[in-house]
Amino acid sequence: MENLINIIFFVWIFILSYFFIKLRNHYQNLISNTKKDKLDQILDFLLEKNNKISDDLIFLKKQLKNEIDFSKNYFQKIGILRYDPFFKEGSKQSFVISLLDANNNGIILNFIYTREGLRIYPKKIKNGKGEEYDLSDEEKKVIEISKKH
Repeated sequence: MENLINIIFFVWIFILSYFFIKLRNHYQNLISNTKKDKLDQILDFLLEKNNKISDDLIFLKKQLKNEIDFSKNYFQKIGILRYDPFFKEGSKQSFVISLLDANNNGIILNFIYTREGLRIYPKKIKNGKGEEYDLSDEEKKVIEISKKH
């Protein structure tokens, strides 16, 4: 019976020693990372660090929102359509390119190939429609293609 008590006692001491050493190592790790001596100083340091990280996170969220809002002005929707403006068989050398931002504002470039040369017609687009000039059927189609991408 006495041997059983001794074994239980040693096992108990071993378990307590294990947890004590683990706790001590954890405390030493806190002290070495924070360079503070007392637990209340360590907690204050960690709270300050957490507050600074929270402030930085709020700042970064605002910056990200600003960047996302600003990026809506970049060309995001691009479409291209080849076509034959003179309805000849197999001669689709002319094409239309649309460059639109998130609000469907931008520009259309219509490249019309003729025997005399290449003509380029740019048009401003506002809200998916021609701002100064009416759009041709091909230009309307390329805007629809752009919106899908």
